[in-house]
Amino acid sequence: MVHLLASEVRQLLHNKFVVVLGDSVQRAVYKDLVLLLQKDCLLTPSQLKAKGEHTFEQDKLVRGGQLGRMHNGTHYREVRQFCSGQHLVRFYFLTRVYNDYLEDVLEELQAGEHHPDLVIMNSCLWDITRYEKDFWPSYRRNLERLFGHLRQVLSESCLLVWNTAMPVGDRITNRFVPPEIRLASSSVKSRVIEANFYSSAEAQKHGFDVLDLHFHFRRHTGKFLQTDGVHWNERAHRHLSQLLLAHVADAWGVELPQRDPVGKWITDGPGRGRPDRRLERQPLPPMPRFPPPCYEQRVPEVHRGFPRYHPPDPYMPWRRRPKTSKRRASAYKEPRPQ
Repeated sequence: MVHLLASEVRQLLHNKFVVVLGDSVQRAVYKDLVLLLQKDCLLTPSQLKAKGEHTFEQDKLVRGGQLGRMHNGTHYREVRQFCSGQHLVRFYFLTRVYNDYLEDVLEELQAGEHHPDLVIMNSCLWDITRYEKDFWPSYRRNLERLFGHLRQVLSESCLLVWNTAMPVGDRITNRFVPPEIRLASSSVKSRVIEANFYSSAEAQKHGFDVLDLHFHFRRHTGKFLQTDGVHWNERAHRHLSQLLLAHVADAWGVELPQRDPVGKWITDGPGRGRPDRRLERQPLPPMPRFPPPCYEQRVPEVHRGFPRYHPPDPYMPWRRRPKTSKRRASAYKEPRPQ
């Protein structure tokens, strides 16, 4: 997979309105995208950890966050926006996949001056940890209501990409997860997988795109998952952005440049302790080897609303080269049957 430069990302998203909806993991998706639209460097740990700050890399806090009371409740709100001459990126923090607040968000997007060209969304962890014990019926019902409403609100030209929830660790210490849930982290891991199955199936049913991030990062929790068991580091988020942009380019029919997958253009992020000093672009160690995008896998990945590959059946085609026969041809022509 080719890693796009900031200049190429700006070209891909030129005059596009991008909306990101979701929890703190999706907020990091928004932040890395905003950073990549401006320069070729990674997020810093402090930028990943920050919550509700007034500004981040030329964006602004529109509502919620530090403009109000900071808390970890289900009514926490945060709306951010990055706007340049040719790009508009907005983030809405969600604590549930569908509720009255989401209806207000969709109404705001529908009534706004600009209609979204790309919507990136996920809601899972809050839904399966912070509400009633018997959460599955409400989560599945809310998924059905969400995608049905999105089909009515979004224009036909708008591309919606549903991100499956990222894997969680064996031990969850993040404060937004209730203490009794933290003690049963193994159950949360299975809940996430089951929730991804339901959400992917519902998105596919309504013809929306699905990017299976859980599949891509399932083997990398030990190295790139942070100690709280929920959030991921800057390298994982940069790879996530590249997966997402490759998916978007494929959906829009944009041909990506052909070059080596990893270059020497990534810098080590903003300077620490000397903000006025201009840093030279120093190459980082090679990026981790992640699996290729879903449309290059030989597994039945959901892509653009329908499965691109069919699951193998018992009658698999013979993939080896057929052996030549050891029998020699007859020296005499055999008589034709009468």
